[in-house]
Amino acid sequence: MKIKTQTLNDTKKLAQAFASLLDEKGLFVTLTGDIGAGKTQFIRYVLEYLGVDKKVTSPSFVILNEYKCDKFPIYHFDLYRLEEKGLKSVVDELREYTKQNVLTFIEWAEFAYDEIPKDALKINVEYDSEDVNIRWFEFSSSDEFQEEFIKKLKVRL
Repeated sequence: MKIKTQTLNDTKKLAQAFASLLDEKGLFVTLTGDIGAGKTQFIRYVLEYLGVDKKVTSPSFVILNEYKCDKFPIYHFDLYRLEEKGLKSVVDELREYTKQNVLTFIEWAEFAYDEIPKDALKINVEYDSEDVNIRWFEFSSSDEFQEEFIKKLKVRL
């Protein structure tokens, strides 16, 4: 499913709809796409809607930021600056945060190679080829539960 956003307010509405579907089971979410396309901003809006009162920043240099909300702990990884050796240092954490009852976001998930669970909800964020103010959020998964989540998201929008 592809969603077009033209403004930050559109992205905020998408993030709020996404967050409203989350339950105590949590979710494992990967984000890929263009640099500066809005991956961190989307996460920031999701966490805002979930009631996280801590400033949400990109963990580009620290690799992992942790947050809390009423429903579950939240883990936000950014793998952009990791190379293969660096990834090996966080593999155990990636595996640990794939369990249920947590919300995990991994930006630049394409750098995680085979360490991402196959049932992850995938979000690819890209600029529009003709208008840099437009973003395309593409949601996909090979998991039945995640596919149902995506269908519900489409209905909410």
